[in-house]
Amino acid sequence: MVLIKEAATKVQRMQKALIQMNLQLHKVVSDITGLTGMAIIRAMVAGERNPQKLAALKDRRIHSSADEIAKALTGDYRAEHLFVLQQELALYDIYQQQIAECDRQIEQCLTNFAPQTQEPPPPRPGKRRKKPPGNEPHFDLHGHLDRLTSSPP
Repeated sequence: MVLIKEAATKVQRMQKALIQMNLQLHKVVSDITGLTGMAIIRAMVAGERNPQKLAALKDRRIHSSADEIAKALTGDYRAEHLFVLQQELALYDIYQQQIAECDRQIEQCLTNFAPQTQEPPPPRPGKRRKKPPGNEPHFDLHGHLDRLTSSPP
């Protein structure tokens, strides 16, 4: 849980650095940690400053036009704010790696438990989400829990 909170803090600090540069990315991209947001931020950190080139990195699913994104990315790319953005992005990436490692370790521990039943659990009813929440594990936790808690035949 601490890793997720710290990663969220890094996202907030990236947003703050963008706002201090008068870049309004959050107004045209709903999630700056999504494909488009991260592609644009990584390009900025790599040295790209042209708003049109940055806007061209948008994913097809983004509702904002390239012109709207370019307008939102017109600002003051000051070195001190870019440095903060670079540092926070690097720390965010480290936290994402740590979260993925924890998910792998949890999954490995769960697969080592002997199942209580030989038959597979019934499929879970319910709606499928388009995008999993940011703190959801990257493996089938429900399947493992069903397997471990099912009563024997």
